[in-house]
Amino acid sequence: MKPLSQKLTDTLEVIKKRSNEVFPVGIILGTGLGGLVKEISVEHEIDYAELPHFPLSTVESHKGKLILGKLGSRSVVAMQGRFHYYEGYSMQQITYPVRVMKRLGVENLLVSNACGGMNPQYRRGDIMVMNDHINLLGDNPLIGPNEDDFGPRFPDMSEPYSQKLIALAEEVALENKINLHKGVYVAVSGPNLETRAEYRFLRAIGADVVGMSTVPENIVANHSGIKVLGLSIITDECFPESLQPVHLEDVIAAAMSAEPKMTLIMKEVIRRL
Repeated sequence: MKPLSQKLTDTLEVIKKRSNEVFPVGIILGTGLGGLVKEISVEHEIDYAELPHFPLSTVESHKGKLILGKLGSRSVVAMQGRFHYYEGYSMQQITYPVRVMKRLGVENLLVSNACGGMNPQYRRGDIMVMNDHINLLGDNPLIGPNEDDFGPRFPDMSEPYSQKLIALAEEVALENKINLHKGVYVAVSGPNLETRAEYRFLRAIGADVVGMSTVPENIVANHSGIKVLGLSIITDECFPESLQPVHLEDVIAAAMSAEPKMTLIMKEVIRRL
């Protein structure tokens, strides 16, 4: 098996044939949230299948493309579709694109996801900026030998989501009259949704929303010294006493309805960096 550094060299060789530019901003787009790509002046579009060592996205609404281009005056690299633990990928595979982004020059990473809202003040279609998370995936992408060139053995997680980036997101939301919650995201493995008892438990331990992504990418970004902004769109209401069955088409519809607000926040945050 090739070491991580050699895998990254293989992947970057393919990307560098398209562009030798430095990309200070990275974007990972979640379920039903690929629309920000329309705001990017696309210079290169690469299918994940063309990239050595990249997994393939198997989830509906995740297109599986790496986008290189400009958002305003900023050079950005965007993942249109991400990878999940429930797809059968290892934590190292899920987070491999973050390692690639670091090598491309990414200093700030904006991550979006669709999630279930457990805080009783949240409603379907609301947006939450992540200020912390709880990892209940049962795994960690940093398990195994540490490569010191990539980051420290014991990375600090006292500020997993950049307070500077959160403040920028709140500033944009306030100026544009967008109701932006701030709270804690808990990651579970999925792919099934939670039971009533599980929602009660997750809420009791301090989580405001629940999802199946983002935390692995955040851990590796922090390990790499990348600042992270996380935005969650609440696509279903997870209140135990009034729980209703959830259908994927409803999740995607809710994500798409709230997407313009989230896109505006991300676009403006990038402009103000």
